Amino acid sequence: MDLKHIRNFSIIAHIDHGKSTLADRMLEVTHTVEVRKMKEQVLDSMELERERGITIKMQPVRMEHEYHGTRYVLNLIDTPGHIDFSYEVSRAMKAVEGAILLVDATQGVQAQTLSVLAMAREAGLVIIPAVSKVDSPIARTDEVKEEVAKLLNISSSEVLEVSGKTGQGVPEILSAIIEQVPAPVSDNGGAGPFRALVFDFGYSSHKGVIVYVRVLDGSVSKNDALTFAQADEKFGALGVGIFHPDMTDTNEISAGEIGYILTGVKKPGIASVGDTILEQRSKLPALSGYMKPRPVVWASVYPESADDFTLLKQSLEILRLSDSSLSFEEEQSGVLGKGFRCGFLGMLHMEIVTERLRREFNLELIVTTPSITYEVEVKNGKRDIVYSPHLFPDYGVVTKVFESWAKVTIITPPDYVSPIMTLLYDHEAVVGHMELFGDNRTTIEIEMPLRELMRNFFDNLKSVSSGFASLAYEIMGMRSADVVRLDILVAEEIVPAFSKVVSRRRVEKEAEEMVEKLHGILPKQLFTVKIQGQALGRIISSRTISAMKKDVTGYLYGGDISRKKKLWEKQKRGKKKLKAQGSVDIPHEVFLKMVKGGE
Repeated sequence: MDLKHIRNFSIIAHIDHGKSTLADRMLEVTHTVEVRKMKEQVLDSMELERERGITIKMQPVRMEHEYHGTRYVLNLIDTPGHIDFSYEVSRAMKAVEGAILLVDATQGVQAQTLSVLAMAREAGLVIIPAVSKVDSPIARTDEVKEEVAKLLNISSSEVLEVSGKTGQGVPEILSAIIEQVPAPVSDNGGAGPFRALVFDFGYSSHKGVIVYVRVLDGSVSKNDALTFAQADEKFGALGVGIFHPDMTDTNEISAGEIGYILTGVKKPGIASVGDTILEQRSKLPALSGYMKPRPVVWASVYPESADDFTLLKQSLEILRLSDSSLSFEEEQSGVLGKGFRCGFLGMLHMEIVTERLRREFNLELIVTTPSITYEVEVKNGKRDIVYSPHLFPDYGVVTKVFESWAKVTIITPPDYVSPIMTLLYDHEAVVGHMELFGDNRTTIEIEMPLRELMRNFFDNLKSVSSGFASLAYEIMGMRSADVVRLDILVAEEIVPAFSKVVSRRRVEKEAEEMVEKLHGILPKQLFTVKIQGQALGRIISSRTISAMKKDVTGYLYGGDISRKKKLWEKQKRGKKKLKAQGSVDIPHEVFLKMVKGGE
């Protein structure tokens, strides 16, 4: 394939700005998919994606389009729009030369649009701006075109108008891709040794790991001897091909093209986004910029039935084959039994993984409240990394604590700035730069602890802004933290599953809330039970559940009062003895309500 007739591009947009619908119309206009086979969101193959209308896994596609009598190959990589997957987006951008910046005419530029656009510019991509959903009765097309033009420093007449629903403007977008996006460039004009970038991968139980690649140099055919540069793992290509949009085997894929290689590798942790594939004896260097995504959110995942532990382990291993950013290790809880401590890229990533475990493997799960990683220095100067609250050292032993911070960008209509400021104070945010942006929008740049970002900040922001505010975040370095461990005691025994690491300034409020909640859902026992919140080396909140009352004198009719007194005394002594010896058996559903945060 002649390099000058290839165009590689991506669509970047905020969630639900019409990216998948536009891709569908492109497939129709280029006759890549027959109209009778067309369905909504062709490239979103996961049931979960189709249901939620978001893109989780990137699904590439190759289209052919005739322009002024010449046939061009257009390779589209559809990228995830959610911030949790920003590393995947940044690597996908290394595989293309141009990007369509798609902005919803009913919503305007959103915070995540800004963060992904910054990545695209950093990667040196040609940006084709377009406004989607222009057919909507609530579209603010001219206003939003002005916003986009201001953002890119161009005239609003250069911003294309498109509707994924009606197909309006799609031929113009295809023409703009051919005219504006540069053809791929390769050393030696595409000849020479083979080298490719892995921008995504999947897994098949028959063929092992299937890597999605952009070929940078040379070409690759079936049976070629190859190696993963970063993982240092050798393998033979069981087959190569292109996405049309289904996987279609070809004799070879060469420089400038986007396709797949069947590796036969069935070990987890080998394939990863951003790795370079080379010929086994190649002297070419691996591509720069590779990094292993680090988990930022941790949560424990337990099977509801102890019998499902092995199935959960196998299911996590299978998911990890196609998601290298998922990490997990076995852990044991006295109450919940055997499970796994899992690391995720963010809250949405956690939600997707746990939902896939439930759907694809029919598992009933208990997922604990997510927490972050802390670096803790104790009195002897030793530094430990703690990613489970009940392992956080006792008060009095800790000298310093460090936690991750996030840089957050919020875009909101100006009317909501005041309630947002109150919310930011509550979540310990440091407000930086603020400016009016576009027509009637304000950008607020802040820094805040990741711990606070996870404390329902997304939901609270949507609530105080009536759903109009949007945010994007990126993880910064570690900073000093003023946090303490909060334990909940039931009958004077610590329940590790309820332990939390909280801000010192909120510890009393959190302790009150947790004790109150447990008091409301824990069943009465045969003896009086104390529920206490303990932090800072002392008890800071307490509630008592009175004992179940049994009428031990009900069967007596009339007679001497002293007989009744004797029975009451005996009952009292029995309860005292029970209290001294007894431990409270906390029912499973109480754990679920406390751990899941459900009511």
